[in-house]
Amino acid sequence: MATLIGNPLIKALIVLVLISAATATGDAPFIVAHKKASLTRLKSGAERVSVSIDIYNQGFSTAYDVSLVDDSWSQDVFDIVSGNTSQSWERLDAGGLLSHSFELEAKRQEMFYGAPAVITFRIPTKAAQQVAYSTPILPLDVLAERPPEKKFEWVKIAG
Repeated sequence: MATLIGNPLIKALIVLVLISAATATGDAPFIVAHKKASLTRLKSGAERVSVSIDIYNQGFSTAYDVSLVDDSWSQDVFDIVSGNTSQSWERLDAGGLLSHSFELEAKRQEMFYGAPAVITFRIPTKAAQQVAYSTPILPLDVLAERPPEKKFEWVKIAG
């Protein structure tokens, strides 16, 4: 068996099969999107939610008419402070990255469970719009009662 794997012809055949399998997935875009949200408590007592969504094209061709919609942020709970919850781009090249961010302000206390953002795009070889979803975010405990941090005591303990 060891002499079989050591044979250069067998090695070349194995490499050829692996390369064929890798390219057999097609010459299409493969969209991966990562959604992140973080809370920031302001001195006024208000709380802001910073949202960023990174869209990657891990495929072998360009995605066209790329649109992002993140409408899981209820207007009853959040006000948009900056940016928009949707964005469009003409294209996303193979191996490329698009980023979008916006900021919200919470109106009331709530445990918020956000849905993934929806990304639609077009492939020239297919008539139908393609759909991809971002990763979901962890639940956000918006305007939760948090005990004040005692940062000076941490310094005393550490020092």
